[in-house]
Amino acid sequence: MKKTAVVLLNMGGPDSLEAVEPFLYNLFSDHDIIQIPRSIQKPVAKLISKIRAKKTQQYYEIMGGKSPQKEQTQEQAEELQKTLGNKYKVVVAMRYWHPFTEEALNELKDESLEKIILLPLYPQFSKTTTGSSFNEFFRQFEKFQKQGYFKNVPVEKIESYHNHPIYIKAMVENIKESLPDYKDYYFLFSAHSLPEKVVKKGDPYQEQIKETVKLIMEYFPENKYSLAYQSKVGPVKWLEPFTDEEIQRLAKKGIKKLAVIPVAFVSEHSETLYELDYQYGKLAKEAGIEDYQRVPTLKTHPLFIKTLKEIVEAES
Repeated sequence: MKKTAVVLLNMGGPDSLEAVEPFLYNLFSDHDIIQIPRSIQKPVAKLISKIRAKKTQQYYEIMGGKSPQKEQTQEQAEELQKTLGNKYKVVVAMRYWHPFTEEALNELKDESLEKIILLPLYPQFSKTTTGSSFNEFFRQFEKFQKQGYFKNVPVEKIESYHNHPIYIKAMVENIKESLPDYKDYYFLFSAHSLPEKVVKKGDPYQEQIKETVKLIMEYFPENKYSLAYQSKVGPVKWLEPFTDEEIQRLAKKGIKKLAVIPVAFVSEHSETLYELDYQYGKLAKEAGIEDYQRVPTLKTHPLFIKTLKEIVEAES
């Protein structure tokens, strides 16, 4: 029986303190994210990762010594596999740390495949995330094809599902489950920022983030809300307002109960566990916010797994 392969694409994160520097090197070597001349990209990535490694290791020490993203993504893959059944083969391909795309293709190379579906765990599309993962997949896929694997196996790409009705419902239910008294809170949605020049070149990420937030808020007509961006790197201009500055602005306005909702992440990692929980939680308290809550990411929420299932079956 031929199977359909589902490749879950995600960023990945260091699984030990020793992995932090090579993880950063892989990240800064990616031309889809850091656009500097290719001839100097790897030496520059080596230098940046060496400089940043020690400080970044401190973040991961606070998080327990590693990123939980690998385990959480594998749990998502297992749940999706269960709900799809044995006509499918679900594997994980991380962009910057194990299991890499090459490892995912190794898992699939001896399977009898009808097609491969690339399913990003980024609900909103950006060339820096989903686009980069697609590019890496096809680089590795071509290498395997040259070795005689995956002949005549078509590949389908899922670009985004930022407005999928069940994904929106998953976000809504997750908020309500995390905050039984949600009507008392101001909602601050936080998404990973991007350099403005990327958006100006036509990247749809910012508009898709805004649409996701708008669709979620249709279920919360009584709550006030805003959208901000986090995790800026480097000197160029990035999407604003920044989440930390928005927290301070809201505190000055007299907001006492604040719920921060990560809107572009579906598993926990440094941006949620260190930035949102540790850094911004501390900042909120110091600024005078009395009740700071952070809504968890979707992880294996049944409605999120159902979203992924529906997307896959629609492409099968």
